[in-house]
Amino acid sequence: MRNPKAKLLLGPGPSNSDPRVLRALSEPTLGHLDPDFVAIMDETTELLRYVFNTKNKLTIPISGTGSAGMETAFMNMVEPGDKAIVCTCGIFGDRMVDVAERAGAEVVKVESPWGEPIDPEDVKKAIRKNPGAKLLAIVHAETSTGVLQPLDEIVELAHEAGMRVIVDAVTSLGGMDVPVDRLELDFVYSGTQKCLSCPPGLAPVTVNEAAAAFIRDRKSKCRSWYLDLGMIQRYWGSERFYHHTAPINMIYALHEALTIVKEEGLEARYKRHKEAQAALIEGLADMGLKPVVNEPFRLPSLTTVWTPDGINEAAVRKTLLEEYNIEIGAGLGVFKGRIWRIGLMGTNARRHYVVQLLGALKDILK
Repeated sequence: MRNPKAKLLLGPGPSNSDPRVLRALSEPTLGHLDPDFVAIMDETTELLRYVFNTKNKLTIPISGTGSAGMETAFMNMVEPGDKAIVCTCGIFGDRMVDVAERAGAEVVKVESPWGEPIDPEDVKKAIRKNPGAKLLAIVHAETSTGVLQPLDEIVELAHEAGMRVIVDAVTSLGGMDVPVDRLELDFVYSGTQKCLSCPPGLAPVTVNEAAAAFIRDRKSKCRSWYLDLGMIQRYWGSERFYHHTAPINMIYALHEALTIVKEEGLEARYKRHKEAQAALIEGLADMGLKPVVNEPFRLPSLTTVWTPDGINEAAVRKTLLEEYNIEIGAGLGVFKGRIWRIGLMGTNARRHYVVQLLGALKDILK
């Protein structure tokens, strides 16, 4: 009975996979210790370093979606009882709080209104009030609001206080610069289904030497066996020590997706995402629709827009999906029923897809 219909996925994710990536998924499955597969693993980690723009040795894909990357970060970077400052201005910051608490952290929240970035002054105050804090966590690209968070000042404050830094780059990696090495970010996690245009199922992570040393020398065991980087890195490193069976074909797909990114080049890819969003903003403005986030903080890969007064926004999304085969996202939390979330990620960040969406919206709203 399975007969999925091709649709244009312009919501908050997943994005459409590149056809080359889908072909890679169908290649013959090998054993997880087969020398041919091991060679693909090595190439994949090298390509990940390119896309993360890092020299970090511990740069690997975790078996699971971006949420597995988040849980890997906190389970490995938190010792029970550690005080963690977690910045939240949307759903995914709130999830960081939940996961940090489950990992045993004492969480101190720094909040800002939805649609606005975290204020470095609020972070500075939290650090002063909590001098023993060990960790700061922040979302680079908040998918629930469309905010791109400036990191420089906040990361500098955290490092000056001797804190480790976790960054969520699920909706930014592959679509804009993620300053891993420039800011010496300790632990960054992402997902495959957004700007990398690969199916959901893997969570790329990169860990710098300081964080890797902390994980290696932990006083207590990681609270997750499956996501214990101390063991997982033995499989991805020179030992090839079996931990769990790798998702072979998904790694083929990620390898191909990263190859496509490298062929295009990071700067060209970043520029394409910005240009696609600019075309979208211009077209929405012509229809009288206003973006939620102010220009300096707009996330290029995910645009949030206020819905028109007097319309049933859910009905518009339903018509888009059923009659035009285009998906966009609804608002979450305080934005539920008030905004649309439009994703232009990876292979979908192209002007002709913007024109297709705008034409359909005009037709429906008319």
